Amino acid sequence: MKGSQGIPALQLIVLNKLISAFVRPPSNFFSNLFPTAQYDSDTIEWEIEYGSGGMTPFVAPGSVAPAIGIDGLGGASAKAAFWKEKMYFDEEFLNNLREPGTVATYNKAERQLSRGAQKLKYRCDRRREWMVAKMLIDGALSYQVSGGLKFSVSYGIPTSHLITLEDARNWKDGASRNAVEDIFDAKQTLADDAMVKPNYAICNSQMLKVLLFDTNIQALLKKSDFGNGDLFTNPAMVIGTLLGVGTLMLYDELYEVQAWLTTTTASGTTIYLDDVSDFEVGGKARFVNMVEYNTYEDEVITAVDKVNGTITVGQAPTATFVGGRDKVIMRKKFIQDNEFLMFADSQNGTKIAEFMEAPYGNSRRWGFYADTKDEWDPEGIWLRVQDKGLPVLYYPDTTYKITAFDLDEY
Repeated sequence: MKGSQGIPALQLIVLNKLISAFVRPPSNFFSNLFPTAQYDSDTIEWEIEYGSGGMTPFVAPGSVAPAIGIDGLGGASAKAAFWKEKMYFDEEFLNNLREPGTVATYNKAERQLSRGAQKLKYRCDRRREWMVAKMLIDGALSYQVSGGLKFSVSYGIPTSHLITLEDARNWKDGASRNAVEDIFDAKQTLADDAMVKPNYAICNSQMLKVLLFDTNIQALLKKSDFGNGDLFTNPAMVIGTLLGVGTLMLYDELYEVQAWLTTTTASGTTIYLDDVSDFEVGGKARFVNMVEYNTYEDEVITAVDKVNGTITVGQAPTATFVGGRDKVIMRKKFIQDNEFLMFADSQNGTKIAEFMEAPYGNSRRWGFYADTKDEWDPEGIWLRVQDKGLPVLYYPDTTYKITAFDLDEY
C-alpha cells in the first residue's frame, strides 16, 4: 500500500469537511462584508448603476404603466480570476497517519495536517480579501488569466470620488489643511451622486494618528461629549462619531507576496524576479538569503515593470543575493497610511457588491476546494487548494477615497 490509500484523514470528503470548519479570519473585513453568489461561467457579467433608484411616477387611471429598465445603466464583464497552491507531505507523515496503535504519533501527524490545511485555507481567503479591498480602495485590480496574460478590471468609480489633495491642502502639514471640511465635502458628494450616507470609513493607525492631532478635530472635541479622555480610550469610535462617517474601522492588515530572484543582484537598483504581478510601488521589498538563517535586507519599491519582470528599489542591496536561490518578499498594507476610504455598503436595500464564484475543474465546482495527489518516488502526497471568482461592484458611486498626503517613504 502506498500514498494516501486507506488513510481516512486524507479522503477528500474528510479533508474538505476539515477545511470548511476553519472560520474565515475576522480580520478579513472586506470579504466578510459582502455576500457570495455562484455564476454560471467564468466570464462574469454585471450591471452598473449610478445614482439612486428614483421613484414611481404618477399616471392617469386606466393608462398604461410606464416601463423602466431592469438592467441598470451600464454593463461590465471580466474573466474570473483563478488561484491555487499546494503543500507537500512526505512518506514519514503518511506512515504516521497509517501506523496502528500509536495514538501520540497519529495525533502529531493529524496536527501537522490540520496546520498545513489551515495555512492553505487562510492564504486562499486572504487572496479574496485582497481582491475585494483592491476593488473598493483602488477601484481596479490586476491578475493573471489563461496563457499567463495579465488582465486588469476597472470598476468605474468616478474620478470625482477618488481625490488626491493638493500639497497646500494635505492633512499632514498643508498650510490650508482642513480634514473636517474635506470629509464633509466627501459626504456631500456621496449624498448628491448616490443619495447615500457613508456607514463605513476605513483607515489604518497612521492615518488615525493624523486625524487625532488635527487642530480642527481637536477644536471640535473640546466642544463635544468626547472631551473627557474618551478620545484616547476608543479613538476610532470617537473620530467616526464626531465626523459622522458611520463605523470607523481601524484596518492595519498586511498582505505578503513572494517571488524568486532570476538573476544575482549587483550594484544596480533594477531587480529581476520570476513573477512581479503582485508587487506594487510603495511596498517594502525584503531580500531574503535562503541558505543563511535570518539574513535579509529591506528596500522600498519605487517602480514595477510587469512587461520585463522587474522591480526598481530605492537603493541597491548592500549584500549579494543569488538568482534561483534567494527570494524577495513584499509586505504592504491593504490601505495605505495616506488613504481614507468612506462608503455605503448598501444602495436601495441591496449590497453594493458581491463576490461571484465561477465554475472550474472537470467536476464543475464552485468556491474553495481541496484535493490530493500521491507522489510515487519518493512517496508522499500533495495537498492542493483552489478557488475561482471575481468581486463585482454594482454601485460605483457609493464609495469615496481621499489620498490625503504624499507618503514619506518614496
